[in-house]
Amino acid sequence: MAIHFNQTTTDFKFKNRSKIKLWIKNVIEKQGFKTGKIYFTFSNDEELLKINQQFLSHNTYTDIITFDYCEKNTINGEIYISIERVVENAQKEKAPFENELNRVLIHGILHLCGFKDKSINEKKIMRQKEDEMLIFFDHINN
Repeated sequence: MAIHFNQTTTDFKFKNRSKIKLWIKNVIEKQGFKTGKIYFTFSNDEELLKINQQFLSHNTYTDIITFDYCEKNTINGEIYISIERVVENAQKEKAPFENELNRVLIHGILHLCGFKDKSINEKKIMRQKEDEMLIFFDHINN
């Protein structure tokens, strides 16, 4: 298992790394997979926009981009997160920043576990799964 947290172009300080890593590992196992190599990179809007344009041909800002390198039953991938988008989303949702960050972190993991969010129904299922995993996080940390 190797879950890595990196950051570029941001002074964001990531807290509770060990708790988050354990939670991610447990979520992956709960979905029936093994944890491989997962790299999270915290960045800003402009960096994610560049990645979105270069690799996905999208010209929009986003909070997260996930690259899936899974092999059979092992979850591997790169997940890029815009801290600026997470802050804005937290304000819109009137939610604490940490809660929104955890939602985005697990959103990327759920993508690697095969969950999609293109259709209305897929978005609904993804949101339900995120909520379930956030409750799971609270449960294992209390």
